[in-house]
Amino acid sequence: MKNTFKISALVLAFAGFALGAKAQTTTPTTTSTTTKDGIRYSIGVDAGIPTGNFKDSYKWNLGGSVQADIPVLSNKLFVTVNAGYNNIFGKNDITTPNGLVNPTDIHLIPVKAGLKFFPIENFYVQGEAGAAFLLNKSDVGADKSTAFVYAPQIGVQFPVSANGNFIDAGVRYEATTKYTSGVDNSKVNFVGIRVAYGF
Repeated sequence: MKNTFKISALVLAFAGFALGAKAQTTTPTTTSTTTKDGIRYSIGVDAGIPTGNFKDSYKWNLGGSVQADIPVLSNKLFVTVNAGYNNIFGKNDITTPNGLVNPTDIHLIPVKAGLKFFPIENFYVQGEAGAAFLLNKSDVGADKSTAFVYAPQIGVQFPVSANGNFIDAGVRYEATTKYTSGVDNSKVNFVGIRVAYGF
C-alpha cells in the first residue's frame, strides 16, 4: 500500500511538470533549448522506489546525475550519455529465518548511453543502457561489482529562459542484472524520477 502511494506521488509530480511545460505558451519549441554547439547539458536529482522482490529489503533511493544530449537529427533525435550516483536505502529490522537484519545501503555509479526522441514539442521518449558499478560489493555480500543496466524513460523538457536554459523532468524504470550469481534478489530495480536543470 505504501509503495502504491509513493508511485502515485511520483506520477502526480510528473503530471505537474507536464502541465507546467504546457503552460509555457509564449516559449518557442525545443529548438530554443539547444546550446550554440547543439549539445544540451543537464545536472539532475534522481529519486526512486524499488520494485519487485527488491522492495522487500530496500525502501527508496536518492542520487544525482549529469547528462549530455548530442543532436543527431535536427532537434528531434539525440544520443545521450549519462553518469551518476545512487544511494539505495535499506529497510530496518527485516525478519528473516536468522532473526532481524538491517540490509546495508547500496552505492551505485550507473554509466549509460542511449537515444532520446521528441515525437512532439517538449515531450520525449528515451532509452538507455550501460553498466552500473557497485561501490560496496563486500559490504552487501555480492560477488560481482558490475552489472548491466537499462532504463526506458518518458519526460518533458521545457525552456525557462531566453538563453536556452531548460528543465528536464522524466519518469523511468531502471533495472540491473544480478550482482550475486544465482540470487534474483540481487537485481536492483526501481521506478524513478529525474528532475534536471539544463544549459
